[in-house]
Amino acid sequence: MPDPRVQKLAKVLVHYSLEIKPGQQVVLQTEPLADELSLAFLEEAIKAGAHVLTLNSVPGADEVFFKHASEAQLDFLMPVRKQIFETFDARLYIEALSNTRTLSGVDPRRIARYRKTYAPLFKIVSDRFARGDFRWCLTVYPTEAMAQEANMSLSDYREFVFEAGMLNTDDPVSHWREEASRQGRLIDWLKGRKQAVLKGENVDLRLSLEGRTFISCAGTENFPDGEIFTSPVEDSVNGWIRFKYPAIYNGQEVEDIELWFENGRIVKERAGKNQALLTALLDTDPGARYLGEWGIGTNYGITRFTKNMLFDEKIGGTIHLAAGMGMPEAGGKNESGLHWDMLCDMAFSEVTVDGDLFYKDGKPVI
Repeated sequence: MPDPRVQKLAKVLVHYSLEIKPGQQVVLQTEPLADELSLAFLEEAIKAGAHVLTLNSVPGADEVFFKHASEAQLDFLMPVRKQIFETFDARLYIEALSNTRTLSGVDPRRIARYRKTYAPLFKIVSDRFARGDFRWCLTVYPTEAMAQEANMSLSDYREFVFEAGMLNTDDPVSHWREEASRQGRLIDWLKGRKQAVLKGENVDLRLSLEGRTFISCAGTENFPDGEIFTSPVEDSVNGWIRFKYPAIYNGQEVEDIELWFENGRIVKERAGKNQALLTALLDTDPGARYLGEWGIGTNYGITRFTKNMLFDEKIGGTIHLAAGMGMPEAGGKNESGLHWDMLCDMAFSEVTVDGDLFYKDGKPVI
């Protein structure tokens, strides 16, 4: 019997997250293990009057590509992908991994080169989103591999995923609208402020917020959700930060990352594990060594680290920084083929903004 929460999630994605309207073109990027959710989404989107293109990946295809592609193939931007992101109205990506380590044997420099090729596409998407003429959403469908990554049974992981999205409630949309209201109060307090200072056992950073906007994330771009974010002024970041949580990139873990910033640029990096991958990705292109995002997790219902940033970057009591591409809707100007989130525990830390205490020991205090 189909899980009714899957049907509920499909309705939330179509009518709340993506706000699909009759006649819109929608691309569904999905994976074979997500068929239950993919079909539920397709049915709901078609009933809403959308024209849906389905792109269903082949497990292992990325590994084959990165191991065997020539330099010319790594540098080739597929025209049909460009057309989709230039002309479609919305995109849903459903992650349903069968193997979270499929790219662990791939040379990270090849991945970085491919990311650089697709940097113009990321900019098209970001600019369209900032103008309000494109919507996207990322969600997950629970699989054995993802449950194992989170150190959970599949049944427990399914419950975790559905509970994080408030899909056990009668009206999850009401919850996310209330969350947007709570985040709005934080954003109102931050509006117009100029300088943030982050200090604690894992961080000693200064950055400028002048002219930048904080964005509320409450189930529209990601599902589940729970964060506010901005793009700091590109040349303003100075100091040091340590990410005690592993940073995951295409299934590869980089552990105990430390970054040093001077005038916005990462001038030194260190990792306890997988240093070569860290350096290769930061060398993707000139913009990869600048900060594209500062996010603050606001979802205190997500209480465990699962090695999936869809959930982990939302954990209340954490912040995340993304090296690379800035967010135009927040005023970000940095261009890069990389956008890599890294998670920092903010226990025993505080954030002051223009000299006023905003956040202490993992919670806003305003």
